[in-house]
Amino acid sequence: MTYDTYMPHAPASRDEPVPRATTTVPASACRPAPLAGDLRVAVTRATRRLRLERSSDQITDTQYAALAALANRGPMTTTALAEDQHVQTPPMSRTVAALVDSGLVRRDEDPTDGRQTVLSITDAGMTEVKETRRRRNAWLAQRLAELDPADREILARATVLLERIATS
Repeated sequence: MTYDTYMPHAPASRDEPVPRATTTVPASACRPAPLAGDLRVAVTRATRRLRLERSSDQITDTQYAALAALANRGPMTTTALAEDQHVQTPPMSRTVAALVDSGLVRRDEDPTDGRQTVLSITDAGMTEVKETRRRRNAWLAQRLAELDPADREILARATVLLERIATS
């Protein structure tokens, strides 16, 4: 099963409308193994497309992810941020250095351990995160508005299931 099997055609460009699903999914496609592959590809494509929507081309996806982590979880050390992002500390140190240089993150002395520094998002960094989120939500809302209400209902139910899968 592929996306093209159930959709008339995949959107070729950013501006092409999302096609309506026109056929039913065969039962064989709902088995866990085939569904896992198809769902993985669809989620990956959607994620890649959403990443194109950001407030600035001045920072990379990796830098944005680190910035968003600081916005979501608050101040932390470079090591904690690296662990949070599932990367090694040396590459995260380079990412943090770029964010500090661009004024999006600041380093402060750890109040409990003077040998460490704590990273915090700056007002400019928070503006970057908020604007990127706004753009991503607006793009996705526009695409969802192009779908039939029945398709949006399916996606609403799928959202709950995906969240359950992700947190189990």
